[in-house]
Amino acid sequence: MNLSNRSFLKECDFSKEEFLYLASLGADLRAEKQLGVEAQYLRGRNIALIFEKTSTRTRSAFEVAAHDQGAHVSYLGPGETQLGQKESLRDTARVLGRMYNGIEFRGFAHEDVEELARYAGVPVWNGLTDQWHPTQALCDVLTMQDNSAKPIEDVVLCFLGDTRNNMASSLLVTGGLVGMDVRLCGPRSLWPTAEVHSLARFLADESGGRTTVTDDVASAVAGADYVYTDVWLSMGEPTEKWGDRIDLLQDYQVTMDVLDRSGNPDVKFLHCLPALHDVTTEVGEMVYEKFGLEAVEVTDEVFESPASLVFEQAANRMHTIKAVMVATLGERVPKDES
Repeated sequence: MNLSNRSFLKECDFSKEEFLYLASLGADLRAEKQLGVEAQYLRGRNIALIFEKTSTRTRSAFEVAAHDQGAHVSYLGPGETQLGQKESLRDTARVLGRMYNGIEFRGFAHEDVEELARYAGVPVWNGLTDQWHPTQALCDVLTMQDNSAKPIEDVVLCFLGDTRNNMASSLLVTGGLVGMDVRLCGPRSLWPTAEVHSLARFLADESGGRTTVTDDVASAVAGADYVYTDVWLSMGEPTEKWGDRIDLLQDYQVTMDVLDRSGNPDVKFLHCLPALHDVTTEVGEMVYEKFGLEAVEVTDEVFESPASLVFEQAANRMHTIKAVMVATLGERVPKDES
């Protein structure tokens, strides 16, 4: 499948077949790395990593994936470029596109990554914006495929919490794209926009998928194969708002009781990380001191349980990001021709 010179800005930039091909390619590249037979399809390529927001998994995944494949990377962190200050996005894109073979962008406004892609002339990959998180959704599909005997079209995924955030939007649209049964469950004031849900429903009509948005935990988790959540609090958010957020979302915390209510003895837990599941972080300590909570969106019991796939999921970020770069930049020979 030829995806050469394509950008990956949101999930529906690819068809169902293309998206699942990327997940499959990620699994192939993972196996090659584990066997020590990985070929370097990106040797001689130069890749720019633009980060308006700091990152652990996204930066590490892109850097290791690029190095594994023989590419060179330049990390351009917060405050290290003139992006949007002395130089417009359009001008930056036209400069970097003449120096690099591909550009990763992790930032705030989705319009910014769209503009980079419009003018760079090389593939641009969205490492996260306020609206979408496509590289995470791709690795989540691979993780679910790895841990289920069902075809992806038969998988039931329930997301609990803030269903308006970028992760929830990406999962809803991804489910519609590949034909899953995706249920978002959270308070009505934090439901996804009508635009996002309409897009997901349109894709689901094409693929045979099911998309549901509800505030009823019992119906949302019933029969779920995977229960997913994301962090409720951000260090960029004023701490005086934390109490309101916790009050609004407390009924959607993932506990062992929630997993049990799925009725599925094999139900698994997913989280894109970082997670506030204990008091061992600065934010965790602050939450405990202010609100007396030892965990926020997920209990430590669930996070550390055999049902939790969070670290396998995090590792798959690197493999699927590698797949995106190889597919859009590399010259990979199909297996039957190698």
